Amino acid sequence: MKNFLLVLIILCFFSCENNFKEIKDINSYNFYPVGVSQNFKLIYTDSAKVKATLTALLNNDYTNQEFPYSEFPEGIEITFFDKDKNPTIITSNYAVMYSETNIVDLIGDVIIKNHDGSILKTSQIFWDPQQEWLFTEKKFDFKNDDYDIVGKRLDANRSFTIFKTGKLDGKVMVEDQENKTNKNEY
Repeated sequence: MKNFLLVLIILCFFSCENNFKEIKDINSYNFYPVGVSQNFKLIYTDSAKVKATLTALLNNDYTNQEFPYSEFPEGIEITFFDKDKNPTIITSNYAVMYSETNIVDLIGDVIIKNHDGSILKTSQIFWDPQQEWLFTEKKFDFKNDDYDIVGKRLDANRSFTIFKTGKLDGKVMVEDQENKTNKNEY
């Protein structure tokens, strides 16, 4: 009886194939984009007025995922227009636009050029187009007529008229209270 049981166990052991890879493939979730676009251009309008344009060499659309998003692996350029049609141009080496939150994550050599000549440079920044707000925890450089600063952490509106930041280093121009026509550098 022991020999019979031993032979049965050995036969069962050798009759089973190694199906681990097949089982793993059956349970795997395919991570493919629902669409791929080259030379992508999106024009956003409101009340027949162009509010923004977005251009990219490549767009991978992952809106078929549990947390849907669009990826721009070869960079992106977004131009926003204010009510007077003044542009703000944002470029980065890589970007992800999250569909559910409407947040855009810009990564790699991010440059924001405002129509007034102000320029912000950083390695990563998050943009909320609905609130026209941007924020980062990364180091940034900001220059305009009154500022030439380097800082870490930024929370600002698109025109940089309202912002909060962490520790700063650089030059800031302020008006003298006694004589408002003179500007002093601090």
